[in-house]
Amino acid sequence: MLKFIATDVVTSKGYCDNPALRFSEDNSSIYFRIGKRVYDKRAKDDHRYVNINVKAFGDLCERIKKMKLTEGSYVHLEGRYDEDVWDDNGQKKCAPAVILTNIEYSYSDNGGKSNGNTSAEEPPSSSQDTSGNQAAQQNDSVTAEQQKMPNNFTGFESFGGPNPFFPG
Repeated sequence: MLKFIATDVVTSKGYCDNPALRFSEDNSSIYFRIGKRVYDKRAKDDHRYVNINVKAFGDLCERIKKMKLTEGSYVHLEGRYDEDVWDDNGQKKCAPAVILTNIEYSYSDNGGKSNGNTSAEEPPSSSQDTSGNQAAQQNDSVTAEQQKMPNNFTGFESFGGPNPFFPG
């Protein structure tokens, strides 16, 4: 088995206007592609994209449905690197594929636009009652004073000798 780990990869668009995620007829498997922009000085604009097929089965299909994974979603995934073999009009074809074992969201770059699904709270307006906020601010100032380190300790203490990673 070849273990495959990919971080900060994006789910690719569907090929030839097909959907990005393709479920089997009985919803027991799902197929999609992931892509990553990589530097290549020989390519146009010094970059190209690497795309890999991904297959998931069983419980992971339900998880992907619940995630509402779409094209352009950034994910981390783990799986087993393998070959996908299929029959195309009597001709045997194969391509590398990842058999998914775990998937999670990495982040979503929506250009700073809010899609209404964020859980961040709005800051209180000045017309709202802020008595609870004043108490929280007082508690914050007390904990900040308590968190000061003794003797101006900054969180780093050398074990002696020069640091080979940060000389000077």
